[in-house]
Amino acid sequence: MTSKRDYYEILGVDKTADDGEIKSAYRKLAMKHHPDRNPGDKEAERNFKEAAEAYAVLADQEKRQRYDQFGHAGVDGQAFGGGGGFTNEDIFAAFGDLFGQGGGGGFFEQFFGQGRRGRGRKGASLRVDLQLTLEEVAAGVKKTLEITRQEICDTCGGNGAKAGTQPKRCTTCAGHGQVMRSQGFFSVRTACPACSGRGQTIDEPCGRCRGRGAMPQKKPLTITIPPGIQEGHAERLVGQGEAGEGGGPAGDLVVFIHVQQHDTFVRDGDDLHARATVSFRQAVAGDNIELTNLTGETVVLKVPKGVQPGERLRIKGHGLPRPDGYGRGNLVVQLQVDVPTKVSAEQMKLLEQFDELDPTRGKKAGKKKSLFEKVKDILG
Repeated sequence: MTSKRDYYEILGVDKTADDGEIKSAYRKLAMKHHPDRNPGDKEAERNFKEAAEAYAVLADQEKRQRYDQFGHAGVDGQAFGGGGGFTNEDIFAAFGDLFGQGGGGGFFEQFFGQGRRGRGRKGASLRVDLQLTLEEVAAGVKKTLEITRQEICDTCGGNGAKAGTQPKRCTTCAGHGQVMRSQGFFSVRTACPACSGRGQTIDEPCGRCRGRGAMPQKKPLTITIPPGIQEGHAERLVGQGEAGEGGGPAGDLVVFIHVQQHDTFVRDGDDLHARATVSFRQAVAGDNIELTNLTGETVVLKVPKGVQPGERLRIKGHGLPRPDGYGRGNLVVQLQVDVPTKVSAEQMKLLEQFDELDPTRGKKAGKKKSLFEKVKDILG
């Protein structure tokens, strides 16, 4: 048997809390855990129902007194008027005044079975995958998308009825959009089969949209992509999806960002990685080399003396803009040393002399190979 949490603990109030404190605490929890704000979140749904049950008891002086005296045993099955549970109607009656809905319409209707009246349906959300180049990510860009979506029919204004006529209230459900069906001891609320939950019927449908109230239309939509946007980012554009039904709100458009691979640069967060090649002399003596960054600017990389093959050097501030707008990442350059595959006899003699002058030569057994020895290995 699962034990219930203390109602005061659920609402986060003391046992001495007055009605105003209890009401305020519940309102905050209801807003926080409302399913519309947490779609698909089962834990939020559970918390929402738990808070509603706690408020139903503590907001009623008689039930609260029994609960304070006997705990859950004193109010089990009576949180919403008795009968071993609560119904949609109980929720509406108990909390209509809490959100000023005059019987609970709107806020609770969306969660507990779409309420007692027919209401418009929100349009479907759409998804678009947008490909960007790394240069576009660096600079930010405006993109115009060609979206085919359901738009409100301009002939009937979205009501689906022929010009000069109006939809009628459904006589089967009396405009509620739902009907009650008995299943054994229980009554189950389902969408009205006559009006499909709309609460209205159409005798003469609009000839253009055939009563649907919306039609597929292709329209351009320009969106602004800020600099530094991340791969896989999902940008939700509220109200830019399919048109709603029966006066319901439009759905959303979700744009998923994909960044194309670049021939020269590899992205790592806000940093860009690239490679550069230096000669043997530059690696030994050090040098300043010029590189071109992502935006086409010439930048100077200072190569220190004695740099090793594979070493990474940073050029600050020449990476990608940070999404928060503060600063840029770095350009990280991995150095490669150009080892010649062919050398003349004179060059080889100079290499041998260079190696003989190495002060560390022969000091340790198992020492790292000298550059000359590495060259000899490569040349065979």
